Amino acid sequence: MSLPRFFLFSTVGLFMVIGLMGWMKKGKEKHSIPVSTTAVQEIEFKNNDSKITAQVPSKKERKASSKATQKKLSKEKALTASMAPPSSEQLPEANYIGSFFDPAALKLPIVETITYSRRVPWLKGKFAWVSDYASHYKTSKHFIARSLNKKADYFTQNVKNGDRLNVLRTDKDFYFYLLIDTSRSKMWFYYVDKDLNQRTLVKTYTVGLGRLDDTKASGSLTPIGKYTLGEKIAVYKPGVMGHFNNEKVEMVQIFGTRWIPFGEEIEGCTAPAKGFGLHGTRLIKNPNGDYTEDISEVGKFESDGCVRVKQHEMEELFAIIVSRPTVVELVKDFHEAKLPGEDKKFD
Repeated sequence: MSLPRFFLFSTVGLFMVIGLMGWMKKGKEKHSIPVSTTAVQEIEFKNNDSKITAQVPSKKERKASSKATQKKLSKEKALTASMAPPSSEQLPEANYIGSFFDPAALKLPIVETITYSRRVPWLKGKFAWVSDYASHYKTSKHFIARSLNKKADYFTQNVKNGDRLNVLRTDKDFYFYLLIDTSRSKMWFYYVDKDLNQRTLVKTYTVGLGRLDDTKASGSLTPIGKYTLGEKIAVYKPGVMGHFNNEKVEMVQIFGTRWIPFGEEIEGCTAPAKGFGLHGTRLIKNPNGDYTEDISEVGKFESDGCVRVKQHEMEELFAIIVSRPTVVELVKDFHEAKLPGEDKKFD
């Protein structure tokens, strides 16, 4: 064999050996389990004829698993986002509560200032108590007490001849209307003049609502729709016990000091009225016997479905609306509301 032919065959043979070794190495690597240095790979082990083998998810399976995990982790976030305000636009704001109680303030058209007298013609000269004034003017005793005391004292009813106080007018045909936006955790308090077909915004509140629940038509434990407010109202004081969820509890630690139930369904209601209502924030009893108002749930979705209002705001609202018809409408967005009458500004 000539020298050139020898080098040719030697070179070809060498490349064949190198190729064979490379093929064998590749075959071994194909069955190895890849190890990530940045994350732990989840491996599912299965028993097969007494042998334990490692089954590595395919790329398609890993992708599907990742999507499922992400979906699970983001479920609550997505539900919260679905309840978020549709926009950041400026919505109506007001606070004319002082016009209800203060005789010296500019009065709302449905409020009048009167002078207390022990003898009144509508009792044929008999002695008149605060409760008599409340009944005659269809105004709650809490309302009159606050007006007399000129502060948020709804129980003291000390009164003498010549005292001036505010009451709701009896010559006006009106009712109260609460609009609750469940996405913004906001409530608008209106009165509606039926004769003029006008609504006037009195005050805007931030409220707490029911926990988010995508199985509910409303998106939370708080329903949507239009309801009346009921008559079985309650005033709770520290120490008053009652039953809640089949347990005996101190009522202020559940409902605060005021409770107003929903009465009847009117329109578009996603749940019956029974069991729902407006109430104050919880009062937590400290070891020293004092009470602290828990406002941490106002503006959040953490109730069992009722509407929570800060304590002082619930008390003022209660004093005003319990003696006259009141409607509450709950919507996901302020712009979905079917507000009655034309908007009338108070100035």
